[in-house]
Amino acid sequence: MKEKLMPYLLLAPQILLTILFMIGLITGITQSLGVIPAFGLKKPTFFYYREVLSRPDMFQSVVYSLKIALVSAVLATAGGVFFCGVWVMGKKAGGGVMRIIQLPIIVPHAVAALFMINIFSRNGILSRIAYALGMIQEQRQFPMLIYDPNGVGIIMAYLWKEIPFIIYFVIALMANINGSLGEAATNLGAKKRTVFLRVTLPLCRNTIISGFLIIFVFALGAYELPLLLGATVPKALPVLAYQEYIHPDLRNRPYAMALNGIIIVISLMSALIYFLMMRKNVKYLTDE
Repeated sequence: MKEKLMPYLLLAPQILLTILFMIGLITGITQSLGVIPAFGLKKPTFFYYREVLSRPDMFQSVVYSLKIALVSAVLATAGGVFFCGVWVMGKKAGGGVMRIIQLPIIVPHAVAALFMINIFSRNGILSRIAYALGMIQEQRQFPMLIYDPNGVGIIMAYLWKEIPFIIYFVIALMANINGSLGEAATNLGAKKRTVFLRVTLPLCRNTIISGFLIIFVFALGAYELPLLLGATVPKALPVLAYQEYIHPDLRNRPYAMALNGIIIVISLMSALIYFLMMRKNVKYLTDE
């Protein structure tokens, strides 16, 4: 009897967390539709979604967050794949290199933000070096890389964190493919660059896209870096959603939930793409 119950007992924490998550998700969706009986809001409406997408300040935040997430994901994926290719073709995909790559991954994002402020702000290390070398005469002449409206500081912090993630995510598969099929192509007379571009990289495509989607969704919904490194205007979606949530007027809460709803919709679309890719891979393997 105990052996039969054991699987269910082991699943109990996961089931409990899933139930709590679904309760929170359903509550957030209903509140984004303007249904909060405690505040006298009982009729479902898409007014708050229309308001979010029509109000200039809120729509600006949507575009700002999408831009930061997309640019960060594209640059991190491209940079990670580039370094993977260099190390794989140079046969340096293990040992001390991987231990160094892991370091940025385990650093919390709040600590990464402090690194960026200390190094790239107008009173940071680089600006002081530039002043000491006579390249600038005062602090304001140093480029505004932190707290700028284009999110350069946020993107740099994501690149420092996520390029190693892409490398760690992709390099093992890339090394295996290059060590088997790549060597076979080399033995048949193909050059290393051709092998990487025509054999290794295409076979890693789905894994690379998966890493891109993970970074994109994370950067879209992350709170710490946009809060610590972002400009006052525009605000990233998670920061604006939190500010609307803690607004003294509780009737602003549906705006916060509508902003979160946009993040959820984009995340679900990314998850659907990831699921379809994984199902295609599984079907291909089973057909083989």
